[in-house]
Amino acid sequence: MKCFHFSYGSKRGIQSSSKFPSSLSCDTSITTTDSTTTTDEKRTTSRSGFGPRSVSLGANSARGSSLESFPEKSNNLRTFTYAELKNATRNFSRSLIIGEGGFGCVYKGIISSPDNPHRKREIAVKQLDPTGLQGHREWLTEVNVLGVVDHPNLVKLVGYCAEDDERGIQRLLIYEYMPNKSVEKHLSPRSIETLSWSKRLRIALQTAQGLAYLHEEMDFQIIFRDLKTSNILLDEHWNAKLSDFGLARQGPMEGKSHVSTLVVGTIGYAAPEYVLTGRLNAKSDIWSYGVVLYELITGRRPMDPNRPKSEQSLLEWVKPFLSDEKKFRLIVDPRLEGKYPLRSVRKLATVANRCLVRQPRDRPKMSEVAAMVRAIVDDAEAEPSGDAAAAEEGSSRASSAFGGIISQLRLCEGRRLKWQRGSLGLVHTY
Repeated sequence: MKCFHFSYGSKRGIQSSSKFPSSLSCDTSITTTDSTTTTDEKRTTSRSGFGPRSVSLGANSARGSSLESFPEKSNNLRTFTYAELKNATRNFSRSLIIGEGGFGCVYKGIISSPDNPHRKREIAVKQLDPTGLQGHREWLTEVNVLGVVDHPNLVKLVGYCAEDDERGIQRLLIYEYMPNKSVEKHLSPRSIETLSWSKRLRIALQTAQGLAYLHEEMDFQIIFRDLKTSNILLDEHWNAKLSDFGLARQGPMEGKSHVSTLVVGTIGYAAPEYVLTGRLNAKSDIWSYGVVLYELITGRRPMDPNRPKSEQSLLEWVKPFLSDEKKFRLIVDPRLEGKYPLRSVRKLATVANRCLVRQPRDRPKMSEVAAMVRAIVDDAEAEPSGDAAAAEEGSSRASSAFGGIISQLRLCEGRRLKWQRGSLGLVHTY
């Protein structure tokens, strides 16, 4: 996918200094792309994530400071030295790279517990590219957001490193290690194993629960702003956790319907009204969630230029199949090999459709979405497993077809059924 820039008016850079968390200090001035006190325009592109599909939208509209708006709260983040992380990643060995993108690289590492040096812990270390300032703002935002949130479906930030020396600016984030990587990788045709339908349902539910926490269960609202399958990671138990909060934004204040800000996100996931106007609220995340649901159902990327033109946009491709019960099965990921209860898939598509309503005010809240998906998960668990359901459905169709043949044959006198060369046939009885 390509990066798109939406620009209006004159081009001018705006310089201001960013506010660091209380435990960090830096004198470096960075270029900001959000400001509530100016109408000056700046063409810019932000990047987030580490997959090959991680691209962003740049737009100019009225701005709102995404960094300084987060309330300051104490946190339990551990401060690491650069030397510690260098040792944990074997001098940032390329053999330990588990992700790469515009921000820099992510490495797998091992550290000792501060309480027990003999106890080892696997971590993921995200390093800001020291050759430039791209990602610096996102680094600060992640520290601000992940330092104060606490939910089982949000990736845990263990700590950070901020050092300036002769090597330049060293900015690193340390997360819990997620051994089963991203949902995107498992939906890819290149993946050796695909996600079962039961795992996909659980991912849908846990993603909704994480977003509901950000939107409705904190003292202030956080809009994720870059929800996509590459930002949903899976732990050793296949639990889904939202990651990469570099583009997160505090929601509108009470009495306000939206915040006006730079348009950033990923093509194919960003809500259309946000792309057009720069007006952001929680319903923008709801749209992105609807796209993710169709990814889980179909196994397809939201935008795929390698497909025929009529199939490049996922949302446009699925439309003709949704109202036809017989054709609906054609959109389901073929890698599932029919091992799913069709009724469950149709219900999840219905939830997706509600999230993808054109008017933002008509989309449900995230807590309502989570409740709907929970009901689907509960129903699916009460039904036979995917294999059994598929076999039962196939058996039912075969039985129905067989019954039709029998009813027709009963009208034929003087003949009887007999297996001949693996198939049923009629033989004369006289």
